[in-house]
Amino acid sequence: MNMPIEMKPETLKTVAATMRALGAEARSAARLLALAPTEAKNAALVAAARELRANTAAIVAANALDLAAAAEARRPAAYLDRLMLDPKRIEGMAKGLEEVARLPDPVGAVIAQWTRPNGLKIERVRVPLGVVGIIYESRPNVTADAGALCLKAGNAAILRGGSDSHHSSRAIQLCLARGLSEAKLPETAIQLVPTTDREAVGLMLKGLDGAIDVIVPRGGKSLVGRVQEEARVPMFAHLEGICHTYVDRSADLAMAQALVVNAKMRRTGVCGATETLLVDTQAPAGMLKTLIAQLIEAGCEVRGDAAAQAADTRVKPATEQDWSTEYLDAIISVKTVDGVDGAMAHIRTYGSQHTDSILAQDQAAADRFLARLDSAIVLHNASTQFADGGEFGMGAEIGIATGRLHARGPVGVEQLTTFKYIVRGTGQARPG
Repeated sequence: MNMPIEMKPETLKTVAATMRALGAEARSAARLLALAPTEAKNAALVAAARELRANTAAIVAANALDLAAAAEARRPAAYLDRLMLDPKRIEGMAKGLEEVARLPDPVGAVIAQWTRPNGLKIERVRVPLGVVGIIYESRPNVTADAGALCLKAGNAAILRGGSDSHHSSRAIQLCLARGLSEAKLPETAIQLVPTTDREAVGLMLKGLDGAIDVIVPRGGKSLVGRVQEEARVPMFAHLEGICHTYVDRSADLAMAQALVVNAKMRRTGVCGATETLLVDTQAPAGMLKTLIAQLIEAGCEVRGDAAAQAADTRVKPATEQDWSTEYLDAIISVKTVDGVDGAMAHIRTYGSQHTDSILAQDQAAADRFLARLDSAIVLHNASTQFADGGEFGMGAEIGIATGRLHARGPVGVEQLTTFKYIVRGTGQARPG
């Protein structure tokens, strides 16, 4: 089998030439994938899942190289957690590929159809986007998720993982390539940029001579900022996850205790982790104190306003910057607000329109929050950690889009398609 190989620095052409070749190969593969039968795409995904399981030891070994380098660079614990792969997480990736294989194929689906008075029959039909460029940082699992979703939606993918996760991403991408080969689909349908040179990112943002149709950035504020500033092709904005949980005066205390800790501490390094806890000033006496104590006992550092500090002397003073910080760590900011409207005003000022939750037994308060807060995901009586394409039944996701055009919220297979119009006539000519 003609497997893709890692390019050594001395064998690389210029980065520009390498990236142009990558783009041309992806464009050719995209034309074939657009016509690929569902059975072939599903077979490739299932075969890739088998390869992930069979190569678990090799992936863990590759990941160990990345982890060692990150530890030497003194990356924080939350960063190492996002980077780390173990057999359980690799099994999760494999199951994710199989879940994507079981999803309905969006390509060719008729979204709408109607007949005009002149007899023309019109259909709006889903079609692939073409070539999707994904730029991501320390999460090597994105390699599998992004590759799988692009494949199912009939797109070719050019993946540019972070330099910190390059060995891990490469080991995963090789499994995807073997799955494609087994299903007799082009291996170049899912390619990993073979260099960590930052010039490659700039070239992708310029579109690789028209080869890339859309860019999806998944990472921190600096990465997304660069993409927004430099991109010459459309992008799905995945901004930082400054997520909020608001505890209303009507909230059930036991539910609030469980959900607040889960929303922050289940995994602190994911974009759906709550970064700010908002508590109604009219909440029952002791609720604020109880919630803060629960967080601290769970190992979370709490930074709060004057009311939060008064409730528990262990709370550190919050600064203005804390309200707009994505910690991705066991740190949370806590503020008291004047009811639902106060919570929404704070979120509109400091949030990133990613994911926000209200904990309330008062249905009117919940409905007001859900209807009037314009975040990509709003929840009632549920943890913000459900901001995940897999939890939405999408199998996986490339990211949570916080923009307003084309895709919003979890970006799954349907969001990785566009549409065209098919018009069938019987000889109609337009009158003069």
